[in-house]
Amino acid sequence: MEHIRTPKVENVRLLDRISSKKPALGTLYLTATHVIFVENISETRKETWILHSQISSIEKQVITATGCPILIRCKNYQLIQFVIPQERDSHDFYISLLRLSRPVKYEELYCFSFNPKLDKEGREQGWKLVDLAEEYIRMGMPKNLWQISDVNRDYRVCDSYPAELYVPKSASAPVILGSSKFRSRGRFPALSYYCRDNNASISRSSQPLSGFSARCLEDEQMLQAIRKANPGSDFLYVVDTRPKLNAIANRAAGKGYENEDNYSNIKFQFIGIENIHVMRNSLQKMLEVCELRSPSMADFLWGLENSGWLKHIKAIIDAGIFIAKAVAVEATSVLVHCSDGWDRTAQVCSVASLLLDPYYRTLKGFMVLIEKDWISFGHKFNHRYGILDGDPKEISPVLDQFIECVWQLMEQFPCAFEFNERFLVHIQHHIYSSQFGNFLCNSQKERKEIRIQERTYSLWDHLWKSRMDYMNPVYRPDHSQTQGTLCPQTDPCRFKFWRGMYNRYEKGMQPRQSVTDFLMAVKEETQQLEDELEGMEERLGKLRTLQLSNTKLEHKCENTSKHVGLSTSDNLLANTPQDYSGSLKSFPSCNPSQGEDDSVLILTQEHHKSSDPDLSANSDQESGVEDLSCRSPSGGDSLPSEDGKDPDSDEAVFLTTTS
Repeated sequence: MEHIRTPKVENVRLLDRISSKKPALGTLYLTATHVIFVENISETRKETWILHSQISSIEKQVITATGCPILIRCKNYQLIQFVIPQERDSHDFYISLLRLSRPVKYEELYCFSFNPKLDKEGREQGWKLVDLAEEYIRMGMPKNLWQISDVNRDYRVCDSYPAELYVPKSASAPVILGSSKFRSRGRFPALSYYCRDNNASISRSSQPLSGFSARCLEDEQMLQAIRKANPGSDFLYVVDTRPKLNAIANRAAGKGYENEDNYSNIKFQFIGIENIHVMRNSLQKMLEVCELRSPSMADFLWGLENSGWLKHIKAIIDAGIFIAKAVAVEATSVLVHCSDGWDRTAQVCSVASLLLDPYYRTLKGFMVLIEKDWISFGHKFNHRYGILDGDPKEISPVLDQFIECVWQLMEQFPCAFEFNERFLVHIQHHIYSSQFGNFLCNSQKERKEIRIQERTYSLWDHLWKSRMDYMNPVYRPDHSQTQGTLCPQTDPCRFKFWRGMYNRYEKGMQPRQSVTDFLMAVKEETQQLEDELEGMEERLGKLRTLQLSNTKLEHKCENTSKHVGLSTSDNLLANTPQDYSGSLKSFPSCNPSQGEDDSVLILTQEHHKSSDPDLSANSDQESGVEDLSCRSPSGGDSLPSEDGKDPDSDEAVFLTTTS
């Protein structure tokens, strides 16, 4: 609060950048965690909330006759413009927000004050929702081929890796230590994904410190151990996700890539995904296109192409496809790395896993995938997403790109994913929001040091509790896409601009309702109709049971009539589409114990009446179920009585029975 110079400014205007709508007039509030704008209109009092941690940049624009404009760009691609009447208020608001949006220590983040009113046990259970130990068990790890290594206990070998890692059974501790010393940042090869069907695996690491001629015997043995952990293949793919020129340039700094002459039985492959700086500039160019006011088709398409954004998305998916085919088709294990193994490596490994394993295409499985390949393996969240104030050159939309890759795949395989677009958008929002503790820090070690799980809440628990909002209405668990390995097409015409992400805050964009929302509404309505149909069928069964009991009773009376010498044809109408009164009138003369029979009949009809309140004269034609009240129990059309009343009604039955 000490950074807030002015907590409240009145007569502020909120501009709608797209439409020509009149600016909203209201009051601007500045709190320790949010910017809040409240419109003055008493009927609506609409509120706009902006988290400080979501703010990417603040720009003071040229003063106009109406006031001092301030433009706020958010990390979730929201663009907001306020016009503050007084220059002094505008300056105080700008200076305050500039400091609040750039926290310098973890305690300033929203997650440490956010309280969803859960007790300690509830918070702990939320963090246990995703368990990576269970995930590796689910993969079916064979104990004779892979094992958990404690070589990184207390993070003494690699401080950006988790404490427990799966490594080949044949890799001894000296081999792992030697390999870690030969790899950048100590990030030695470790298991990311195991395919139980053919023993093929995906491992990940950082680049070797090979320079132009250096080699390491332990590192070579480590790669051979990974190859031997797959008895069905006699070679190992080594995939460098960087462009070849970048990898060669790194040799001058003593790093580089594996030399096939030194590593036996490997096949080396360059992929060509650009570095974080190229990706940051590409996103900035695309967002400039999105911010154009009423752009022409030529300007928009040219700007999108010039940004190169979709080209980069395609490169990541192509890399994932290559690895997935190597594992699924060739049954060959793969080692993946980039420079340090926490950006492009995470993108490619997670895309490949998503293509290979249907579990990761479920809502729970996708959480597990992000936890495994991004959070656990030390993706640099603080640096890449500007969570704490730091070097702007370290910021890059690495995880954003992976999320878009998933969306592009969902567009090609709409029935294969259990979750919808909203789920991806909300995850992207919370990468930057700092409302939950999942995406803080750069490693597992740092998260333990500041006790993230003890002091904050888990995003996965929050999303899981609202999972019905994120379900894909066209998901089919039994679909061939859902069960098998996905084989996407990557020709240019397959890739789309993701309006639902980058332009989702534009009020002027149409249509307002997404296709997913429409399908979800249709699915809910269909479910209601199916429930109604089930109820109708249940009532129909009751009517048939009633008809059967009446038929048996008529036969009983017929036999009794024969004993007393009465003519059955004169007194009974057996199982006709007429009303029941004809049959019921004859019961007193055909059975000495008429009171008991009458009470049974009255009880049956009354029960039928109380349990079927919806059997009215109005038929539900839209649901495809005809009105059962216009049918007799025998299925024939009912005939009107002489007095104009419906003889099949409960009232008619009750009156004739009691009479």
